[in-house]
Amino acid sequence: MSDAAAAPEFFFLPRPTGQRLCIYHPAAGNAAHAALVYVHPLAEEMNKSRRMAMLQSRALAAAGHAVLQIDLLGCGDSSGDFGDAGWDDWVDDVVAAAGWLQNRCAAPLWLWGLRAGSLLATAAAARIDAPARLLLWQPTPNGQLVLQQFLRLKLAAQLLDGGGKAALEQARRQLAEGQTVDVAGYAVSAALASGLEQARLDPPAKVQRLEWFELSSRAGAGLSPASVQALLPWQASGGSVLSHLLPGVAFWQTTEIAEVPALIAATLAALSSPAASGPQ
Repeated sequence: MSDAAAAPEFFFLPRPTGQRLCIYHPAAGNAAHAALVYVHPLAEEMNKSRRMAMLQSRALAAAGHAVLQIDLLGCGDSSGDFGDAGWDDWVDDVVAAAGWLQNRCAAPLWLWGLRAGSLLATAAAARIDAPARLLLWQPTPNGQLVLQQFLRLKLAAQLLDGGGKAALEQARRQLAEGQTVDVAGYAVSAALASGLEQARLDPPAKVQRLEWFELSSRAGAGLSPASVQALLPWQASGGSVLSHLLPGVAFWQTTEIAEVPALIAATLAALSSPAASGPQ
């Protein structure tokens, strides 16, 4: 791996609802082989994943790929509060980030999503007039599952306070009525919950490439049945679809910040294969 990558550039991308913090990692060398937009996961998973996202971005840049990281509306150091964001706002942010990167770098565009970020990346790919190339880390087949897992954090907190499942049902009712609900310190708007619940990991038109990565800490594990099912329409889309199962911890939810070097290496290898660039 080369150490010739330039220092990352920090800037704010103007948006109708404020500014989005971005980190641009220029590709080492004369021209980038690929250009990737990183789409982070939800809430605390974003914070837990920052180190892995940065390590992978730097490794990709050193290998000759350009990477743009963006904090979506209400996330990280971008404008607004988490409760200000709706699902479509986030998808629009990803599309805007992709447009900025396409103007800056002529290399083939990839959208790289982690967990719920995979759903956002897939939705954004359907709105971009370019062949869809997706790099997905631990993708979730549908947003309904993500929302259920997130709302369970509220149930867990209420149980500690002497509450119960009634708190979860109340949260669902409030969201259905258009109200905002607090979950583990994050205000979840009805617009976000509704969009997330309807999100599916369906292949957009013109799928050219999908690299699907999952981690497991169990020896001899295979892809989950849900993942196998979710991959079927992608495999039927006519594009190149490759899945990878690697040993490693769920770094997006570990108590301590964790690294998975095997995932970084495997991602680099996937992007270095001849099919990764392909026709633009």
